[in-house]
Amino acid sequence: MKAEEFDQKFDDGIEDITADLDLSTARRVNKESKRINVDFPAWIVDSLDREAARIGVTRQSIIKVWLAERLQIEANNHPE
Repeated sequence: MKAEEFDQKFDDGIEDITADLDLSTARRVNKESKRINVDFPAWIVDSLDREAARIGVTRQSIIKVWLAERLQIEANNHPE
């Protein structure tokens, strides 16, 4: 398929283009994961679990979103 055809399929949004992609070599730039362990007091874990349940996400998801939001705020307040 030519790039123009692919672009048109994507722009039209009617067809699923994932079958036209080689996802075996795909990677998420700046999204590589690195596992860490963090110990929180029980009250923080309980609060995280309540908030995560309230909005229907996992504890891990809410931690990631909140940390990312805070880091973005800090980056905006202290540009390099």
